Amino acid sequence: MPPVTYVGMSATSQARSTASRAANSKPLEYLARAGFVAYGVIHLLLAWLVLQVAFGSSSSEGDQSGALRTLAQQPAGGFLLVLIAIGMIALALWQAFEAVVGESGPRGKAAAAERFISVCRTVMYGYFAYLAIKVLSGSSTSQASKSEQTTSTIMDNTGGRWLIGVVGLVVAGVGIGLVVYGLKKKFEEHLNIGQMSASVRRTVRRLGMTGYSAKGVAYGIAGVLVVSAAVTYDPDKARGLDAALKTLAGNDWGPWLLALIALGFLAHGVYCFFQVRYRKV
Repeated sequence: MPPVTYVGMSATSQARSTASRAANSKPLEYLARAGFVAYGVIHLLLAWLVLQVAFGSSSSEGDQSGALRTLAQQPAGGFLLVLIAIGMIALALWQAFEAVVGESGPRGKAAAAERFISVCRTVMYGYFAYLAIKVLSGSSTSQASKSEQTTSTIMDNTGGRWLIGVVGLVVAGVGIGLVVYGLKKKFEEHLNIGQMSASVRRTVRRLGMTGYSAKGVAYGIAGVLVVSAAVTYDPDKARGLDAALKTLAGNDWGPWLLALIALGFLAHGVYCFFQVRYRKV
């Protein structure tokens, strides 16, 4: 038995060592940093779409899919989508390695939680890469409509409404988590603060706090709408970020809040550009 355990531990250690070397490779670092540019562009496009939703001139879904479709309609849009897909894949690979080996530093519950967050980021970046590839392939399927159809199918099954309700609570929880993450300035833990001047640090701090808080509000509202969809048996509310934004636009005070959310997405997009240089990769 001991030799088997030793071999198993040796294989595990070897796998972690291999993953660690891959995570620390310069080519992956450069690709990941370039990926933040792509991620920033997505948020800038989202900011523009949110403003359009606020003032009733949007012809696209107010979500990441709509942002990518808007980009595809521009000159050289296809080429830019290829770059975005590559950037998102690079970020997904980087976070996958982080999930396997963890960040450097003390090991403990905080490190385990950070590795779980890396798993979530891997899925998120991978999803954005998938969206970019779908748009490149000419798919006309709306992600918001697909979400609505999927929700309707699930709710038609036994226990489906409970499942959708749980999903909505998770999304709302993520939104709250983003707000807390931003207001507590937790994002600074992943930045090379020592390389920044005092003015740059102040700028990055304000951008991060504004961006994460605005994203949290938007996703929190989306989560509440998904829960409402389960309670009222109305799949039309489960259209993700698009439904959240358009629901806000239908209220008297909605356009003003949407304008603030758009400002937040804009801030996060600019924050992503700072991450190109200062993110710990």
